[in-house]
Amino acid sequence: MSTGSKKISPNDLETRLPFHVFDLPIQEIRRGYRSDVYFWREKLILERDHYNPLVTMQVFQKKRAILCGVDEAIAILRVGTGHYTDLKKAHELFDNLMTVKTNLRKTRYTDEGRFISLMEERLKVEHELDSIWVDEFDQLKITALRDGDEVTPYETVMHIEGPAASFAHLETVYLGVLARRTKIATNVRLCVEAAQGKPVLFFGARFDHFSVQGGDGYAASIGGAEAVSTDAGAEWWGTRGIGTIPHALIACYRGDTTLATHKFYDHIAKGTDIRVIALVDYHNDCVRTSLEVARKLKDILWAVRLDNSGTMVDRSLWDEMMQFDPRGVNVRLAEKVRGALDRENFSHVKIIVSGGFNAEKIASFEEQKAPVDIYAVGSFLLTGIYDFTADIVKVDGKRESKVGREYRPIRSR
Repeated sequence: MSTGSKKISPNDLETRLPFHVFDLPIQEIRRGYRSDVYFWREKLILERDHYNPLVTMQVFQKKRAILCGVDEAIAILRVGTGHYTDLKKAHELFDNLMTVKTNLRKTRYTDEGRFISLMEERLKVEHELDSIWVDEFDQLKITALRDGDEVTPYETVMHIEGPAASFAHLETVYLGVLARRTKIATNVRLCVEAAQGKPVLFFGARFDHFSVQGGDGYAASIGGAEAVSTDAGAEWWGTRGIGTIPHALIACYRGDTTLATHKFYDHIAKGTDIRVIALVDYHNDCVRTSLEVARKLKDILWAVRLDNSGTMVDRSLWDEMMQFDPRGVNVRLAEKVRGALDRENFSHVKIIVSGGFNAEKIASFEEQKAPVDIYAVGSFLLTGIYDFTADIVKVDGKRESKVGREYRPIRSR
């Protein structure tokens, strides 16, 4: 893990994720379309007043955290720092671009010829916008920590020095990226540390908008997650999503978990390196279902996954009521499944648990030495707030800031 800052040089940029990884809406970023309007207006005022002081922007947040989103923030600065040579024309072209994009969505599946024509028009408009954009990224001096660095409350994570009007409009976008990615990375790291070396899987995709999967998956990897559940979530770090079969497939096979799992092997896993993992809580009887699947698939079965609802008590625990909280996935249920598999010589079958897990619950399982091999965590990984703030702390080389937001040096390597 890196532990300090470094001024961003051309060589250093090569060690960070390249900007094309992030699929940034470049024209929208440059135009301030995705920025708080007051930041775009700040840029306009400075440009129209022909006043462009050299400023140092300081970025921080208020909690102990695992920093993430720095590379993406730099990519935003990379494509969005600059100005239009003809602002009126830029506004007209951008409005036209937005209209073209709307019409593209309308005609995608209704009028192929019109769609192709609109695509050509879109490329033409984007080219015209590019032709009146002056890239000024080379005028910035950026000093920043690295994705994955552990940061303390109020610690400076980035300094951006450059002409104020050139990047004033980008604050909303890069701060939002840092907030989102740091939240995911921090939550994942908490679970990874609680798991004491056991793999943690990021299963958060279903709890949020699909458009965030790529960045969330990358942030999960920075936090230490071993895998994610969607291919989009794995794209930025060059892998693919993993998973079991869903309850829906078991339902399609009329509740026959063994049959559904075997079909998964026949049509998906056979002849590949995809692992066969059975979801065994469909009938709320994990011990019985685990044994049924193991007896049928034998060495083909790699793991069983326990995913009981937090309002249910598994059938295998009915005779042990009142001795502990028997609801959902608990330590005793994992022990019962492990014991049953071992007694029938299925010790190779691993146990994955999911459903309501967070760092605290994982830590409790580990403290009780639960026979769990892998933890899959979902909605907890999207919780919490890690707001980032950016303040000007120097103007033309002299200290200038809001009270309480004075210049603070960034950690050196």
